[in-house]
Amino acid sequence: MAKKISNNWWSRFTDWLDIGSGKLDDSMMSSFDDETSPSSSSVELQKDALRHEKDIDDIRNNILEHEQSVYDSLHTGFTSKGAKHARRFYMLAAMAFCIGIIALLLNTVEYLPEFGNPDNPVNNEVSERYIEKGMEETGAVNIVAGMILDYRAFDTLGESNVLFVAACAVLILLRISVEKEGDAAVQLEMEADDRMYEPKDDIILQTTATILVPLTLLFGMYIIMNGHISPGGGFSGGAVMGAALILYLNAFGFEKTERFFTFKTFKAVSVCALSFYAVSKAYSFFTGANHLHSIISPGTPGKLFSAGLIPYLNLAVGLVVCCTMYAFYTLFRKGDM
Repeated sequence: MAKKISNNWWSRFTDWLDIGSGKLDDSMMSSFDDETSPSSSSVELQKDALRHEKDIDDIRNNILEHEQSVYDSLHTGFTSKGAKHARRFYMLAAMAFCIGIIALLLNTVEYLPEFGNPDNPVNNEVSERYIEKGMEETGAVNIVAGMILDYRAFDTLGESNVLFVAACAVLILLRISVEKEGDAAVQLEMEADDRMYEPKDDIILQTTATILVPLTLLFGMYIIMNGHISPGGGFSGGAVMGAALILYLNAFGFEKTERFFTFKTFKAVSVCALSFYAVSKAYSFFTGANHLHSIISPGTPGKLFSAGLIPYLNLAVGLVVCCTMYAFYTLFRKGDM
């Protein structure tokens, strides 16, 4: 009997605990919901903020659309009307420039003597001056050298620059730059392809080149340095030296030739030679035009170091011709030097 009473009491006690804990949980949850649930005012504020953000986005989009439309209209105007006006202006300017040059040339032609007239200075006075006074004034036994490197040195400078400009044009069109990966791959492929045709230890060709190349270079230098004494000069001697370099290249290949002649060598030699020519003849032109005494003496005709600057100008022209010939060959062969 006592055991049954104790069981009933324990069951009531546990029920009371369960009911109490449940009510406690319900009251806590209700209070938490009250604290976390937004009020009506906060909800309205959030809605107003969203509406304002939407309005701001709409205004921003309208401004962007307006700016885009203005840009499109300006771009269309510049690309259509502006381009047409620019093309018309370019055509008119080009026509005016050409007409001006034609008028200048025609005006110059009027002052020239009649063609074929035996009394023209070119048929008597100029040639007579070259023949009778050439050696005395230039110190050159070779009248042609005295004429092209002293009396008409400005023309020869232009011819040398023509060679240099031609080499630059070929460099621009044919030279492959190795700065980019794709170009480097093409360069290596072309070089590998080119070396297939190089002589593979051709004993006959290499032995012949070993004997001929030094002699050919020496003969080219002889033609250049004696151009003011005997027939020759910078153009012919430079061509001989260029042929010697090409022969050496064909006999021994690019690997050995690039030990002493590279693209940097070509640039340095060409620029230094042309600069020396221009500066030295500028001094001669200045002193001659102003009737000033020149420190450059013609020397004794027939001597190696005579004729003033003519031997050195011959050397400058010969180096330019030599480098240009070799550059043309290597660029047309593999696109590099």
